[in-house]
Amino acid sequence: MRQMSLVAFLQAQNCTTLPSSWRHPEARIDTYSPDYYQHIARVLEEGKFDIGFFDDRLAMPDMYAGDHSETVKNGIRCTKLDAVTCLMTMAAVTNYLGLGATYSTTYYEPFHVARLFQTLDLMTKGRAAWNVVTSVNDNEAKNMGRESHTDHDLRYDRADEFLEAVLGHWDSWDDDAIVVDKANNLYAHPDKVRRLDYKGKYLSSRGPFTVPRTPQGHPVVIQAGGSPRGKQFASRWGELIFAGYRNLEVGKTEYASLKAAAAAAGRDPEHMKIASLMYPIAAETKSEAEDKRAAYELLSNDMDQLLLLSEALNFDFAQKGLDEEFTDDEIEGLQGMQAMRDRVISTGIKNPTPRDFMRITRRGLLSDGHTMVGGPKEIADEMEEWFHGRACDGFVVGPTHQPGAFEDFVKYVVPELQKRGVYRKEYTGSTLRDHLGLERAEIGSWKTTFDSIEGF
Repeated sequence: MRQMSLVAFLQAQNCTTLPSSWRHPEARIDTYSPDYYQHIARVLEEGKFDIGFFDDRLAMPDMYAGDHSETVKNGIRCTKLDAVTCLMTMAAVTNYLGLGATYSTTYYEPFHVARLFQTLDLMTKGRAAWNVVTSVNDNEAKNMGRESHTDHDLRYDRADEFLEAVLGHWDSWDDDAIVVDKANNLYAHPDKVRRLDYKGKYLSSRGPFTVPRTPQGHPVVIQAGGSPRGKQFASRWGELIFAGYRNLEVGKTEYASLKAAAAAAGRDPEHMKIASLMYPIAAETKSEAEDKRAAYELLSNDMDQLLLLSEALNFDFAQKGLDEEFTDDEIEGLQGMQAMRDRVISTGIKNPTPRDFMRITRRGLLSDGHTMVGGPKEIADEMEEWFHGRACDGFVVGPTHQPGAFEDFVKYVVPELQKRGVYRKEYTGSTLRDHLGLERAEIGSWKTTFDSIEGF
């Protein structure tokens, strides 16, 4: 029987993607302590989650008015830790939970990323994943020594080469390369370790690579591109897709389209798992859950949204009055998360205002998605409708606050899903690929009709 995947959406910062989450009376305040992340890891493993993965940005959201004061005052992602380091604290207290982190193809080099995540995969015995992003705004560029951000489609062109180089390095050691034959002074077979010598239009990376193969072959590749160019990228590379479908019908259409695109790229669509973002507000009964939702909605303010909209769309929203329309040129110039821009345009508003952006993107803000509110039955019913209706292969669970939202979901919803037979009661394998139902990554398995690496 087809099994549902569950992915926990994590942030190594003082709030979740919902900016007001730190104000929740039950939200923990020690979000820069190892105890905090280890507690969340234990909760997720108790709930038999496939993976917890960290979103990331390389800048504080200080695009608004060109200053960070409102960001710090309002607690909008103002503390931001290195996600991989946080993952290692979580790995120390878990045995099965998959662990993923975001690393940008825009501001790092392929060899560094390949070595980092292959090492993480070894240290977690095959539980690692890399969430591939291209970064979104000028503030990140300035932190990383550049004046401005790269144009949207060019970022993805460069990212294609980045993936070719990283996966090429991951494939450069055969599984049986290392023998450690002390008697004959043979540590590893030289003919089973190759040098990549990758040269592309934007990137080059020589090798030889320094990290051997891992129990799952190489880390799982997560991707979340929502723009047309982002979806093309996802169809080529993504093994676990982070989607944000607004409703069931959109989910069915987009799911089928992305699976078809993967097939057109020469891949087996079943080797791509699509998980749609949802924000559960769970309780013992629906009425209790509705009360929780009403209380949560009182926590947010307009500044929360303006700060994050500025970051996501790479535009200073302080330049516009709340009811001042964007010009056509300004709309066209929004070069950050274009899927968010396109969502607003798709509503039919020709020249939206900042207030329109705030209203349309309010739920989930940076990640779209939708809220599921109810007791175990109501939430499980809706999840099954999406899952069986082929709108997704599982869900990215976004917390309204941490760790309580995960605790409630594991307490109320997971047992109901298990009772219905759509979700595991126990882990049946040790690697992340086992959890997701993905085959072990064999050498060359990532190559598709787009293959451009010669002599490999």
